[in-house]
Amino acid sequence: MSTKHTPVTVIGLGQMGAALAGAFLDAGHPTTVYNRTPGKAAPLVERGAVLADTVAGAVAASELVVVCVLDYPAVRALLGPVADALRGRAVVNLTSGSPEQARAEAAWAEEHGIGYLDGGIMTTPPGIGDSANMILYAGGPGLLEKHRATLELLADPVDLGGDAGLASLYDAGLLGLMWSIFGGWLHATALTGADGVPAREFTAVAVRSLRTMAWFMTTYAEQIDAGEYPGDDATLDVHVASVAHLLHAGEERGIDGRLPRLHLEMMREAVAAGHGGDSYARMIEAFRK
Repeated sequence: MSTKHTPVTVIGLGQMGAALAGAFLDAGHPTTVYNRTPGKAAPLVERGAVLADTVAGAVAASELVVVCVLDYPAVRALLGPVADALRGRAVVNLTSGSPEQARAEAAWAEEHGIGYLDGGIMTTPPGIGDSANMILYAGGPGLLEKHRATLELLADPVDLGGDAGLASLYDAGLLGLMWSIFGGWLHATALTGADGVPAREFTAVAVRSLRTMAWFMTTYAEQIDAGEYPGDDATLDVHVASVAHLLHAGEERGIDGRLPRLHLEMMREAVAAGHGGDSYARMIEAFRK
């Protein structure tokens, strides 16, 4: 059998697990599935998946075992009893959790001679199978490269190194970034919409603006790593004045200003501490408190 079509086992068939199994099936991989509620497997079985009656049977079918269930206690409840059967195999855990849980699971796997990769899926189920999306991986050295040809069927695999907690850590950070962007976008869309601007028209311009923001983030990252915040673009003093304009425009239109007020409060504290001439990257120190 070609290595391009190595057998894969998927444990957990919620919306995401079903999407993962579907991507393997679409690519021609023999795919074994297991779910505590067997009925959820029916659509996948119709497409060619093999439904295992037990976790042990599912594990025995493949060297590569992908797990995507509710939480880490559920992972351990499923895999703990079959630890001996997993020895020498690779577990790719795509369950959401904390960095501490991921590191504990990696330590458990190492104790039992199990290869372990922890992953963070940076898309929703419809995005599985699209290389424009990412899945972050961390853990067992060499495991991602060994199984890259299979795992890249799900999304672009990003290797974060041997610390198994980093995929969950990045995942948490990126979710925070996403919600902050969504919140800012909704505030801005409400603001412009109050003057009759359709959301789609404002958003077309907003998306272009994100490219500039990405450039600033890259620049500010260098400053943060260096611990130096030269105000050679726009200083905190300028940002404070700009947020005041934003709040005024919102107040005139009855827009909730709690989100920009929080930013303004934090920036004013930095200015009061003598950092008004620094770049916005200086605000990292406020978050570090």
